[in-house]
Amino acid sequence: MSDFPVAALRSVELTTPQLGASADFYAKVWGLDFVANADGTIYLAATGSDFHVLELTQGERPALRKVSFRVRSREDLDRLFARAREAACEVITPPGPSPTPSGGVHFVIREPQGCCLEFVHGDRTKTARVAADRPERLAHVNINSADVEQLSSFYQQVLGFRQTDRSKLMAFLCCNSDHHAVVLAEAKVNGLNHVAFLMPDLESVMRGSGRMVDHGFPIGWGVGRHGPGDNVFAYFVDPTGVVIEYTAEVLQVDDSYRAKGPAEWVWPPGRTDQWGIAAPKSEACKAAQLAVLFDAGGRA
Repeated sequence: MSDFPVAALRSVELTTPQLGASADFYAKVWGLDFVANADGTIYLAATGSDFHVLELTQGERPALRKVSFRVRSREDLDRLFARAREAACEVITPPGPSPTPSGGVHFVIREPQGCCLEFVHGDRTKTARVAADRPERLAHVNINSADVEQLSSFYQQVLGFRQTDRSKLMAFLCCNSDHHAVVLAEAKVNGLNHVAFLMPDLESVMRGSGRMVDHGFPIGWGVGRHGPGDNVFAYFVDPTGVVIEYTAEVLQVDDSYRAKGPAEWVWPPGRTDQWGIAAPKSEACKAAQLAVLFDAGGRA
């Protein structure tokens, strides 16, 4: 297996104009657990070992404030910071102790297209538990990019990711055995496309989707099975306009996996997934996938 300095996607931080309501939604409907409230940020956990997978902070509008990755070692953390500086990334926070409840040593940069990225080592974890219809961890984050090739090169050459597939509109990048932890989607404006949460299995995706529908949140796209990554999916729009996904059965890859190109990821006319049963993506979902930008203030 490739020698990745980044071990996994850990968490994302979103700003929301309705902090209390957003926290209630993610805890009572989406299926996360409240774990901490510190310095105005609410931390929510999934059922896996990560201390948290979602941070919510008050803001004027929904925005992606940062994406956090767990790094394999302190040496890798320092090497990644040096590479980021050589690549002319803006340094938000140099390497040092994280002030957040999850702790560890971290640094925060802004990559060339504007997204804040945090890298952390030695952060707190917890005992994982099993819950049939609740998220286990983050599966991937999908970032809109006006220059996918440039940003894909940054993730590969600076951060040590590997591109597993390239469809007509998206580049898929891995940092472990999951087919992708980061997806880059072609768009006119840089920002957040969606955040995907890993469910235990297909049954859990269906039951979680039913819970969302019961609470008045229609499926924006799905249920279906993607091509690249082979994962099951169901997309929703949260109360503030952020697109979120339940997913499961993500393809596991190693160095023998052959990356495919746009010509190999083509569906018959009218089909939007492998199964051919997913209805076209709703207009509300499509609009929301382009509406959430990066938070200009960053995150220390």
